[in-house]
Amino acid sequence: MNAKQMIAVLLLPVFFLTGCASIVGKDMFPLTINSNPDGATVLIKDENGLKVYSGTTPTTAPLAAGEAYFHAKTYNITLSKQGYTDQYIQVKATLSGWYFGNILFGGLIGLLIVDPITGKMWKLKSNVWGELTPNKTALNQSKHTLKIMTLSQIPKDMRKDLVSLN
Repeated sequence: MNAKQMIAVLLLPVFFLTGCASIVGKDMFPLTINSNPDGATVLIKDENGLKVYSGTTPTTAPLAAGEAYFHAKTYNITLSKQGYTDQYIQVKATLSGWYFGNILFGGLIGLLIVDPITGKMWKLKSNVWGELTPNKTALNQSKHTLKIMTLSQIPKDMRKDLVSLN
């Protein structure tokens, strides 16, 4: 057996002790959060209700896609801005395509142990967009209003201030 074959035989077990997603996957995923209008407050909580990030749009939050054994992360995002209705967005981790590389390279150890334990079998989307809608009460907070009345509805002491529109 020559040196190249000897190295190949020695490295072969290494491929079976690793997971494909663990080799090429990521620990953290940058989630870019935008809103219309800009300047919305962002609050991100995990599925346990723990605050993991806060900021103002546009922003990018580094989030983990998985934790524990075979557990994908779920995040609840709240976008809020004064004068607008809060918007709630849920982001769930999905299975990474790299995880299936274990069928060819990582074997059962990568498929059932390494990738599930490291959490790298999961991935998160990269962008979230929030479209905030104005509150109905915010639309009616103007100090200037137009109210149409008949002359009989106007108090007599205010009638002297009326201006005729001919």
